[in-house]
Amino acid sequence: MLIFLALVGILFGGFVFISRGGLQGVQNAQNRLAQTKITPLLLSGSEAITFVILCFATWIMGKIEHRRFSEYGLPPRQAFGRDFWFGSLLGFLAISGTLLVMFLLHGFRVVGLAIHGTTILSSFLAWGITFLLVGLFEEFAFRGYVQYTLASGIGFWPAALVISVLFGLGHAVNPGENVVGLVAVVLFGLLLCLFLMRTGNLWCAVGFHTGYDWGQTFFYGVPDSGMVPYQNLLHSSFSGPRWMTGGVVGPEASVFTPIALLVVALVFSRYYRDNRYPILRLRSSPLSTD
Repeated sequence: MLIFLALVGILFGGFVFISRGGLQGVQNAQNRLAQTKITPLLLSGSEAITFVILCFATWIMGKIEHRRFSEYGLPPRQAFGRDFWFGSLLGFLAISGTLLVMFLLHGFRVVGLAIHGTTILSSFLAWGITFLLVGLFEEFAFRGYVQYTLASGIGFWPAALVISVLFGLGHAVNPGENVVGLVAVVLFGLLLCLFLMRTGNLWCAVGFHTGYDWGQTFFYGVPDSGMVPYQNLLHSSFSGPRWMTGGVVGPEASVFTPIALLVVALVFSRYYRDNRYPILRLRSSPLSTD
């Protein structure tokens, strides 16, 4: 694990240092980024680079440990198959259900379209690709090699809890984040680990992540972990207490989000009953030995 983390740090740090022209260039880039509006191009570019670095580091570790790259959660042959699209649908329905409850309680409403004409199609595709890359990076970063290695040592769910808590702490720096929002992120991580355990790969989790974020940012035009929507389809507004709407953080910090995630877990468990994660299947095999 330490070798992997060091490898990722060296690769990413080296790329940033070289591409930005040394320490002063890195500092200037950080200052510009803090003043820049998050756009699909900006976000997708950074996510793509970090995902490639992560894949390269995982590939190296696979060579060291004599394992195939696909064992760490992203088998290329299963890309964009049934699990991915089912996860995408669940993700979109989860955020839609949360906002529907707010609407019924008069805490959320759609005012109208925020964009028109060909901008709708271009933004539709741009945000779709962007959040696909976000899903690929975040899922592989937290539930790829790291989850696999921890699970092989301390068990699947203890590893999932550790990773999900770290996933939540990673969101603690978001503007206006609160306790409800952080708890929701931890539960979000545990739900994605459930997807991983039952499907044996990360494609359902990537789909859910993509559909959920795309629904928030592009389709409904609501804040996503404090990120203000840009070129979104619908112009929406909130009214009511923060515990219901999530405030500036967005629906993530609403008390209805954990409930929605629990409903998703129950629905998913109804259709995916078997554990297919490689480590769990190996340990449950009658031929396996300690």
